[in-house]
Amino acid sequence: MSEPLRLGIAGLGTVGVGVLKILQKEAAMLTARTGREITVSAVSARNRGKDRGVSLEGYAWEDDPVALAARDDVDIFVELMGGSDGPAKAATEAALKAGKDVITANKAMLAVHGQALAELAENNGRVIRFEAAVAGGIPVVKALTEGLAGNRITRVMGVMNGTCNYILTRMQSSGLPYEDVFQEASDLGYLEADPNLDVGGIDAGHKLALLASIAFGTRVAFDSMELEGIGRITIDDIKAAADMGFRIKLLGVSQMTGRGLEQRMTPCLVPAVSALGQLEGGTNMVVLEGDAVGQIVLRGAGAGEGPTASAVLADVCDIARNIRLPVFGQPASTLTEVTSASSATPAPYYVRLALQDKPGALAKVASVLGEAGVSIHRMRQYDHEDGRAPVLIVTHKTQRSALDLAITGMAGTGVVEGDPVALRIESV
Repeated sequence: MSEPLRLGIAGLGTVGVGVLKILQKEAAMLTARTGREITVSAVSARNRGKDRGVSLEGYAWEDDPVALAARDDVDIFVELMGGSDGPAKAATEAALKAGKDVITANKAMLAVHGQALAELAENNGRVIRFEAAVAGGIPVVKALTEGLAGNRITRVMGVMNGTCNYILTRMQSSGLPYEDVFQEASDLGYLEADPNLDVGGIDAGHKLALLASIAFGTRVAFDSMELEGIGRITIDDIKAAADMGFRIKLLGVSQMTGRGLEQRMTPCLVPAVSALGQLEGGTNMVVLEGDAVGQIVLRGAGAGEGPTASAVLADVCDIARNIRLPVFGQPASTLTEVTSASSATPAPYYVRLALQDKPGALAKVASVLGEAGVSIHRMRQYDHEDGRAPVLIVTHKTQRSALDLAITGMAGTGVVEGDPVALRIESV
């Protein structure tokens, strides 16, 4: 049997503890499956004395994760600290320079520094594996880099933040407004320390940027992604969408178009009868479309101790089996620069606005839409309240740029109160 594979684990939060539990409980199984004993040499965390519910006996302790990354008795540096910069990035770079492979769950670090880290890894003959960084326990990175390697990927799409999906589906089932469900999610511990990472779409956007790089052979381009969170979604939007046969999801979509790479993480309407429409609670779903395979749907837990630790151990097992791939599925030097295309693909849109209860108000809005080249497919007006007339419009397929022009023009009509809300209706 080969020499043991020795891990150094930095970060003993939920995921790090989950990894240790699996290693301690399933050591014999992992050895049988990989042909190598997998051991932990040393660990690092901010608080040495904290009771984590798992034994640290037999592991060396390092206060400094950079020192851990450089230890001679570490073959794989497992980075589970988080953060796009700071100790996580410094320790990852130190590990690669010291000839260690790296496994990370840190989507923020890779979304910001992925190209540079990939080049550093490959220049040193090392690998970075990051299955745990995207969609928790769903093996989507492996699906793209291995299972679908013979396909030209045409679209990557999915619900990649369980907290947002919980909030939107809870609003649907309970009839509670966004603010109440947001507080409920916070009380349950579902939100990041900075909630905007979740509800602002940033966390999910990081994940989509990584998948897009693998799928389309491009450098990670998180900065070029169109981002919109769910904070403007009201219970009225949830109910109106349901009336029309749709559900609202924070949906990530990436596809290569003739104008460039389209990447967006925005609230969208999807058919209620679709797989995405029926996705409930904190579950994630990723849809991959390839020219040969057609559509593949992957569904599962997107976060949590067990699912994310499972993904980390999958990467450990691959390295133990000597399965070594470029970070983003092909050499970093061959990844192309992104030409960004913002919402290049036409689609129908849902538009909610409040009109002043005046004669001719609706005609003025319709005129502005027509002048921008946006045609109305259907329209619904609800009971007037406080001198305001809520109106819902579903357009025919149009470019988002044309709709934005129309929405800007509505401000000059003198009959629209507040800012209209426009949501894409996605074909799934």
